[in-house]
Amino acid sequence: MVPWTNDIRRYGAVAMLLHWGMAILLAGLLILGLYMVALPDAGYDRRKITLILVHKAVGMLALGLVLVRAAWRTANPLPAFAAGLPGWQQVAARVVHLCFYALMLALPLTGWLMSSAGGYPVPVFEWFNAPDLIATDEHLFRALIALHRWLAYALVVLLALHAGAALWHHFARRDDTLRKMLP
Repeated sequence: MVPWTNDIRRYGAVAMLLHWGMAILLAGLLILGLYMVALPDAGYDRRKITLILVHKAVGMLALGLVLVRAAWRTANPLPAFAAGLPGWQQVAARVVHLCFYALMLALPLTGWLMSSAGGYPVPVFEWFNAPDLIATDEHLFRALIALHRWLAYALVVLLALHAGAALWHHFARRDDTLRKMLP
């Protein structure tokens, strides 16, 4: 049985649940985001509006979970790197993880800001609407759309790099880097 907390050898159950849960959530948000922006804008499209509202609500959930995840990571030790891992790879791993946290915060925040600037509500699962962070501003709205899109592309690149490195460690290097995050 996997302990709840991390130790020097491996991640605990909570860290694993947060990691894999966020991975599924972020992949879903990326897929949904790409799909919904590809739908036509012409007229009143109930399906597109519904998908945008779902994307916003799930994005707010992701924002909450990344805050929980960051708090959990701060309170728990990180497992040691695999034996013999070069220093540059250790630094690269830390930088990639910091970039993940930055993107996991920046994406929902830019989405929220974008909605505020566009004058659109940010519903949180029909429980309530998140408050507007800024006043309506069409120019800023367009700029935030572009920023949100490019941050999403950066997340795709980072996810591919992260998954590729994990698989490289598992199959080529044959160390337990990936197994530390598996139950």
